[in-house]
Amino acid sequence: MKMIRGVIAVVAVIFFMSGCSSKELDEYNKPADYWYEKMISAVSNGNLEKADSYFSSLQSEHIGSPLLVEATLIMAQAHMAYEEYLLSEHFLDEYNRRYATREGREYSEFLKIKSKFLALPNPGRDQGLIDETLKGVNVFRASYPHSTYMPLVNTMETQLQLARGTLNDQIAQLYTRLGKPKGADYYSNISPVTWIDHSTVIPADIPWYRKMFEGDGSSSWYAFMIPQTRSVVSMDDNESK
Repeated sequence: MKMIRGVIAVVAVIFFMSGCSSKELDEYNKPADYWYEKMISAVSNGNLEKADSYFSSLQSEHIGSPLLVEATLIMAQAHMAYEEYLLSEHFLDEYNRRYATREGREYSEFLKIKSKFLALPNPGRDQGLIDETLKGVNVFRASYPHSTYMPLVNTMETQLQLARGTLNDQIAQLYTRLGKPKGADYYSNISPVTWIDHSTVIPADIPWYRKMFEGDGSSSWYAFMIPQTRSVVSMDDNESK
């Protein structure tokens, strides 16, 4: 009797799973507002994987739907809110390529700068992204000099310039410790922007758990573990001759 009950339970589970699979497979050829509402519901629940799937269905089955314009921006902002910045930029690029008016493009370009800025919680770790974001700021300023988003863009630019100045100082100190004066001079002499008085800048307060491993830019607690030797690749050109 127990064996029979067990077989019945297994069969019931199989039928239940088959029913769920069939239900998933039946999710096609739906109206545009059906996919849009499903996408909005998934975003509201924080299930961005499902939301991406519903967006794909909306885009595939209703390529000309006006709902796609708003849906694309919603997905861009949803991924940004969940710190998925590359996916956010993907949707913004898609929006610019397919749907953007001049006003819409201005907004989406602002969001791209914001997305890159938010992707830099520790600016000292990504020099390339800082430079890329600042280039985006310059392009935005040239394209939309009277934009209503300019005060926010200026604020982000100021923080990025401060981060870049601090990073350049740290790189110069690192080259000094490595015995590479040319590299140290190069980064020490990079001209800061004229509208920031670097003598008044207060360095960022680094949490103790990061400071233990990253140091303060001038030294590190593990410096005693590094051999006091210099390899050929660490020499300047005039020293290697």
